Amino acid sequence: MKSSTLEHRLNVGRPAVNRRGLLSHYAKYRVLYLLSIPGISYFLIFRYIPLGGSMIAFQDYDVFAGVWNSEWVGFDQFRRMFAYADFARILNNTVAIGFYSIVFAFPIPIVLALMMNELRHEMYKRIVQTAIYLPHFLSWVVVAGIVIGLLSPTNGIVNVVLEKLGYDSVYFMGEESFVRTIIVSSGIWRDAGWSTIIYLAAMAGINPDLYEAAEMDGASRWRQTLSITIPSILPTIMILFLLQIGNFLDLGFERVFVFLNPLNSGRGDILDTYIYRVGLEQLEYSYTTAIGMFKSVIGLILIVTANYFSKRATGSGLY
Repeated sequence: MKSSTLEHRLNVGRPAVNRRGLLSHYAKYRVLYLLSIPGISYFLIFRYIPLGGSMIAFQDYDVFAGVWNSEWVGFDQFRRMFAYADFARILNNTVAIGFYSIVFAFPIPIVLALMMNELRHEMYKRIVQTAIYLPHFLSWVVVAGIVIGLLSPTNGIVNVVLEKLGYDSVYFMGEESFVRTIIVSSGIWRDAGWSTIIYLAAMAGINPDLYEAAEMDGASRWRQTLSITIPSILPTIMILFLLQIGNFLDLGFERVFVFLNPLNSGRGDILDTYIYRVGLEQLEYSYTTAIGMFKSVIGLILIVTANYFSKRATGSGLY
């Protein structure tokens, strides 16, 4: 009888202890919770709540009728999307530029970070790092102005050099064959330095004892990079790669639009620029919402698949 009474008293007191522990936990991390409110509010207001508007992809949306009173048409907007004659071309442009961005643009920040990690002069290292990530703060309009000026057929430095070498001047912005290279390379110049910050932070967390032990064993700097640095930052590389895969079809409207003109749009027009023309200029809200949903579904499939193989291969993933 006494033991059962004691257990009852312990069980009665346990919730009170948990409540006190919970209150002390909130009091301890109250500032962090307050700091997280703006971020949580941003995602709720601009990411999750607007998802409800995706239903207009299945409607013939009328601005005056509103979401709830517009005619429901099912998958007609998706059928229209796949029946559009130029949809295959636009999708092919999007996939091609996204593929080139992953193959050429994604590895460059890793290489830059590995090279800067080998710099021993701290001041020189800071100057180089600042110089390569400053272009990230330029808008795409400014970047496009710089690139178009460099490639100008009359006084652009590239064509001046070509003429000095005995070649004819080339109108790069008027040739379809150059537009993808221009878009991808300008993105590399603008954002590669900024991405190195993440990799340098990951390298800073590597235990220096590993390098000392490898040096005592006679390992060269190249061997240390291959055996210590790259394996240590591999989880970071995989996380950023998965995020890149998730945005495979989401290249960014302004990044491409500033380089397009009637002469090169045949191979430069992507889903984002097509959505702008049809959605905002022609007010086809339901149709362009269906295209946006198509992009999101493809991105979800890619990121789930890539995350599965990443966990199988490296043991790390987004979830």
